[in-house]
Amino acid sequence: MSETDRSDKSLTKSDLIETLARNQNHLAHRDVELAVKGLLEKMSQELASGDRIEIRGFGSFSLHFRAARIGRNPKSGDAVALRGKYVPHFKPGKELRERVNQTDQPQAAPPWLRAID
Repeated sequence: MSETDRSDKSLTKSDLIETLARNQNHLAHRDVELAVKGLLEKMSQELASGDRIEIRGFGSFSLHFRAARIGRNPKSGDAVALRGKYVPHFKPGKELRERVNQTDQPQAAPPWLRAID
């Protein structure tokens, strides 16, 4: 797979729900949808409250502070004062880094994710 092949693909939340529901046919589609949306909502709440999220083998989510600075309006070139703010940050885990950088035979995905690959 070339670099352009990887960057052209995108998995949306609805794609994820559809794939998981199809692969977990013992679960109702609505249950899968509620689980995915609930997970994402909980993760958002934890980050918003300043907590770090760690999913072993996948990665960690945290907040990084960007200090106030002077930016530029791209149209006019005028200086614009930008306030400091927190931005979400994802740090991939070792297993995820190794998996996406494999150069030989791709590793099989877990059975519940196979249709996503």
